[in-house]
Amino acid sequence: MSLSLWPVRGRASLIAFLLFAAPPLSGAGAEEFFVEPQTVQEEKAVFGQVESRDLVPARARIGGTVTEITVDEGSQVKMGDVIATIVDDKLAIERNVAEAKMQALVSQLDNARTELERAEALLARGSGTQARLDQAATQVEVLTNQLAAAEAERAVIEQRSREGKVLAPASGRVLDVPITPGSVVLPGEKIAEIAGGGYFLRLSLPERHAAEIAEGDSVMVGKRLLTAGEVEDGEDLETGRLVKVYPEIAAGRVKADVEISGLGDYFVGERTLVWIPVGKRQVLAVPPEAVITRHGIDYVRLRADDGEIEVAVILGERFSAEDGERVEILSGLRAGDLVVLP
Repeated sequence: MSLSLWPVRGRASLIAFLLFAAPPLSGAGAEEFFVEPQTVQEEKAVFGQVESRDLVPARARIGGTVTEITVDEGSQVKMGDVIATIVDDKLAIERNVAEAKMQALVSQLDNARTELERAEALLARGSGTQARLDQAATQVEVLTNQLAAAEAERAVIEQRSREGKVLAPASGRVLDVPITPGSVVLPGEKIAEIAGGGYFLRLSLPERHAAEIAEGDSVMVGKRLLTAGEVEDGEDLETGRLVKVYPEIAAGRVKADVEISGLGDYFVGERTLVWIPVGKRQVLAVPPEAVITRHGIDYVRLRADDGEIEVAVILGERFSAEDGERVEILSGLRAGDLVVLP
């Protein structure tokens, strides 16, 4: 049945229903927003890998048998801490030999000094000769030098024994301990590997982004185990700084380092998302309060010559501008439109 055939009362009821169901129009005093293109920073989410500034091996200074290891993977150490003990059984024997040699030289030196005193006494009484005195003095000097050399040899052996203590070369976290107690090691063999000097994020970017990044740029770093689809209003992001861009492109990728605090509890080699600036683009955007959502469709109210109209729009991402938060309009508006704010 057409509307013209309805009773008058029916037509009046339908018109009243449509008027009450329609959205209210803004008054003449409502605020307005002029739509104009805005420049926004285009960002790309890439993975950054946690790296340590220094990767220092703790090496054995002597050969021998590892009798004790005081650290394990993940242990925190300070520079100079003892992380392992190496014992060379030959050093104890060499030390005993050196001490016995010193005792023999001490005895010979005492005897030579006695001979020197006797030669001096005989020469004073006229019974001795100068040649015998000189010979005794030379013998004392020779034995004194030999005793000093023996003491130096013993000091070398003692120093080698002390070098059985493997010390941490830097402060940091132990990443790897490739040996076990009872292992036989050679001088220079790696006992542990220590990550020190703090952590940073290493990025590997496609070469098309090399010209868009620069040292000093701010980047956004996601929390651990965060995916790009889980980010909400930046609450899961932290600000980092691009501290180094490497001047070489290898295999079509450029490396860059990001500095950010709070990486101390990350695993070395762990990956996390990093949003980097890769370019700029022009967008049309409006304040979020200008968007009206009805039955799953987004609308924006515009000022027209004959009043106000509502147009359907497709929304993009939200971003922060100098004068407040904005939401990108992908379609439905054009530059120069006058948006009526509620």
